Amino acid sequence: MYAADMDEATAKQTAKHILADGLKAKAVTLDVTDLEAVKDAIATVAEAEGGLDVLVNNAGWDQLEPFVRSEPATWQKVIAINYLGVIHTTHSALPGMLERGSGRIVNVGSDAGRVGSKGEAVYSGAKGAVIAFSKTVAREVARDGVGVNVVCPGPTETPLVMEQVADNERLLKALERSIPLGRMGRPEEVAHAVAFLASEEAGFITGQTLSVSGGLTMS
Repeated sequence: MYAADMDEATAKQTAKHILADGLKAKAVTLDVTDLEAVKDAIATVAEAEGGLDVLVNNAGWDQLEPFVRSEPATWQKVIAINYLGVIHTTHSALPGMLERGSGRIVNVGSDAGRVGSKGEAVYSGAKGAVIAFSKTVAREVARDGVGVNVVCPGPTETPLVMEQVADNERLLKALERSIPLGRMGRPEEVAHAVAFLASEEAGFITGQTLSVSGGLTMS
């Protein structure tokens, strides 16, 4: 298993957590917005491991703000990380999976991409694109033994989200009230859904979008 992050320390910390669970893991420094770097990284991993079995695209970034106040530089960054990053990694990983006749791709979207989210217009658009992209690729590669699915978290206690609401107790409470289960999600709850869709138990599931949102989205 390889943990990739553009921040080397974070990649190593993720690998450390995986090792603590008794699994093998290595850290890889990678910027998913750099296509050539992605190609090189996936080729290196595939060569070292004899192929790539599972690809999980969970890189993400956003900036909460009204769309009319947002700037083109922010749009480009949001789209590059949240959507183009998925295109880069998928395009680089698929040829090997198709050649082997097996593979699982799990893309982390967002409920913002399904129903919209105030203050996240471009992010919502990028995540909606990930959902549509994943369904299309799933149709194209299903008969070649490759499954592609999407996990859409709702409001979740990630460092980025908690940093953005740290000084806004009112917003935090409003988020919690909007969720039928009455609380925000925990990162590990999203991880469990990803692990299932990456497993053999989900071998007959492809082209699907699973919300992990405490009931916020029911469709």
